[in-house]
Amino acid sequence: MEERISKPTTPLLAVSFFAADVQAGAGPFLGIYLQEHGWSPHLIGIVLTLGAIVGVLVTAPAGALVDATYRRRSLVVGASALTIAAACFFWLSRGFWPIALSQIATAVAGSLMGIALTGLTLGVGGRENFDRLYGRTQVANHAGNIAAAALSGALGWWLGTAWVFALCAGFAMACIASVLLIPARAVHRYYARGLAHRDDEDRSQARAESIRVLLHSRPLLLLAIVLATFGLGNSAMLPLYSLAQAAAHHGNASQITAANIIVSQVVMLAAAVCASRIIRRWGFWWVILVTLLTLPLRALAAATLTTTWGIVPVQVLDGLGAGLQGVAIPALVVHLLHGSGRVNLGQGAVKSVEAVGSCLSPLLGGWLASRFGYPTAFVTLGSLAILSLAIWIAQGAVIRRACETRRDELSRMADVDGSALLS
Repeated sequence: MEERISKPTTPLLAVSFFAADVQAGAGPFLGIYLQEHGWSPHLIGIVLTLGAIVGVLVTAPAGALVDATYRRRSLVVGASALTIAAACFFWLSRGFWPIALSQIATAVAGSLMGIALTGLTLGVGGRENFDRLYGRTQVANHAGNIAAAALSGALGWWLGTAWVFALCAGFAMACIASVLLIPARAVHRYYARGLAHRDDEDRSQARAESIRVLLHSRPLLLLAIVLATFGLGNSAMLPLYSLAQAAAHHGNASQITAANIIVSQVVMLAAAVCASRIIRRWGFWWVILVTLLTLPLRALAAATLTTTWGIVPVQVLDGLGAGLQGVAIPALVVHLLHGSGRVNLGQGAVKSVEAVGSCLSPLLGGWLASRFGYPTAFVTLGSLAILSLAIWIAQGAVIRRACETRRDELSRMADVDGSALLS
């Protein structure tokens, strides 16, 4: 084990807190904003889908970039700058192409920021303690989402939804300031990409495996397919439910959206606090199975509960699934690929395949809501979880066996001594 020269966890947690608004951008508030200015659900779905398609295309290259560069803090700065640029586009025009360009910038920023944070966490805390430290960063991230949602709801009510975009820019500037407080030498250049090679050893020996290692990992491929199917049903649920609640009760859409986000984020925060202990107790397969079960239950609740308090069970289920997945999925990818030097590329590849489903979800959900109504849209989206559950259960033995085999291999690899960081 190697002892780190500093304790950079505080600025890392601050980065994760402020990165919440950088990764999500305007999120579901964009749909509310465009609806207030006469956009149809179908046209809103097209713009959201355009941004999501860009996210699909850039996520895997973003992972490769995080693996390749030693200047990972600069990637966080770049992603934050794109968020500031996107906020400016919203202020300049409400036309289709300025809004589309803002979504493209937001998609690139979100994809880059998420993987850069994963690489920073792995480089600071090492493989053995990755799930614990990453769980803490996710707690900070959800706290940032709660703060951003509360402030967005207040700004949307007092000053108008357009001020939500100014808040995104403010969080992005705070994110830049925070990441610069992380000492450059505190991020291990090789461990951050999943390469078990110490900084003081011969660099000529630090060679990553071929990218074919991703295609040869059957558990990784199964995980990506399952998440793509899950994302197709899950991604559009929050914006559609916010629109359905606003239409049914003629309430302030920004406040309803903020309430939806806050409820789910509080549960996500609690789930992230416990995630690493649950993973170590029950294993990756069982934890991810539970998260997949939340989607059909959430869809059923959204379709049948039309009262204002219906947001509680709907978003509690969302928070439980997303909170556990947010820690379990990156930790599983690290577990499967550590030692190859392609961990962040693997993170990006899995997210890209998942994003294929997620980018089609707003388009599908918007079309179903316009054509058949919100309840039918919720039930149809939720039913897609059946396929992901079937694959995950049928291939359970393969995934569990691979995790056990890798556990023995990982125990023999060099790693960061992260005990002081987590004390």
